[in-house]
Amino acid sequence: KVAENINIPFCVGGGVNSIDDFTDILRRGADKVSINSSAVKNPDLIKEASLKFGAQCVVLSIDAKKNGDSWNVYIKGGRENTGLDAVKWAIKGVELGAGEIVVNSIDEDGMKNGYDIDLLKQISSSVNVPIIASGGAGVMDDFYNAIKNANVDGVLAASVFHFGEIKIEDLKKYLKEKDVEIRI
Repeated sequence: KVAENINIPFCVGGGVNSIDDFTDILRRGADKVSINSSAVKNPDLIKEASLKFGAQCVVLSIDAKKNGDSWNVYIKGGRENTGLDAVKWAIKGVELGAGEIVVNSIDEDGMKNGYDIDLLKQISSSVNVPIIASGGAGVMDDFYNAIKNANVDGVLAASVFHFGEIKIEDLKKYLKEKDVEIRI
C-alpha cells in the first residue's frame, strides 16, 4: 500500500530472515531491504541477497553502542550485545555485498543531543557505500553536523518528525540554504 501512494524510493526492514523475505518485500514495491539481526546471525544472507537482487537493494543496519574506545554491534532491537566491533562489521558487511549502511547509535537514540559523529566518521571513512546516520537528531543543526562533519550520505530521524518538532519541508530548506544537496 505504501508503494502505491508514494513516489520516492523506500526501504523496508524488520523480521527479514531469508531470501524469500527479500523477494516478497521487493515484489510488493520496496526498493531496498534492511537487515540487522539476521545479518549478524547469518552473514551469508547479505551475500545471497546482493547476488540475487544487487547490492543497491541490501541495506545493512547496525545498532552500535559505545564500549570504551570502540562500539559493539547489538541485535534484537538493541537488547543483545554481539561482541562484534561495529566498524569491523561494517567493513565485513560491505565485503559481503551490502550496498548501504544505516548506523544507529544506541547511546544517542532518542536523546536529541545530536548524532554520534565519531562513530559515523569511523564507519564512513572505512567503507565506500552510502552511510545513513540514525539516532540523536534534536535540532536542524544536528542533521547538518552529521552531513558535514561525519561525511554521511543521509540522515534519518523519527520522533522530531512524528511530534512535529521539525517539519521535513523546513529541514530541507535549511539544509539547502547551507549548500547541502537536497531533493525539494
